[in-house]
Amino acid sequence: MIYITGDTHGKFSRIEKFCQEFNTTKTDYLIILGDAGINYFGSYDNELKSYLESLPITFLLVYGNHEERPENIKTYKEINFFDGVAYAEDKYPNLIFAKSSEVYTIEGMKVLVIGGAYSIDKNMRLVYDYPWFKSEQLTKEEMNNIYENVNNKHFDIVLSHTCPYKYIPREMFLPFVDQSKVDNSMELFLDKIE
Repeated sequence: MIYITGDTHGKFSRIEKFCQEFNTTKTDYLIILGDAGINYFGSYDNELKSYLESLPITFLLVYGNHEERPENIKTYKEINFFDGVAYAEDKYPNLIFAKSSEVYTIEGMKVLVIGGAYSIDKNMRLVYDYPWFKSEQLTKEEMNNIYENVNNKHFDIVLSHTCPYKYIPREMFLPFVDQSKVDNSMELFLDKIE
């Protein structure tokens, strides 16, 4: 089976209960659509990764805006995965990060992955010395390359951390966030992809 969730932010007790309830195995996949909380805290990450590796499920992770891209961490290497390229560490082979812009064939479906987003909490994280990753969003060059590679092609599924601009859940906006300062370039790009 393939399951999908998002934004676990390093808290996996509900995932552990889910695995127990549905009697999952390592042949089952849980796709986390960003902000898993795995490449965020440095040394703490290894403890969390060991715990996740012990769960009876394989993780496919799309990077979000609260974790470093796997290609920027020297312990990750490229692996072949569902007819495409992904990232994994030797020590944690069941924690697989999808490569942004990669196309996978999963259960006969063409799946495009687009990771990243803008952090509305960037300034707070910088003030309090919490991790913030400069590469959290795709660059304009990356967006252009993705668009050129996928233009006029059909995909059954797009896995992303954020959504197209037209689907932003404005009713959920936090009242203390000045929306005029939010960079929506990823969401506008996903409108174009759609």
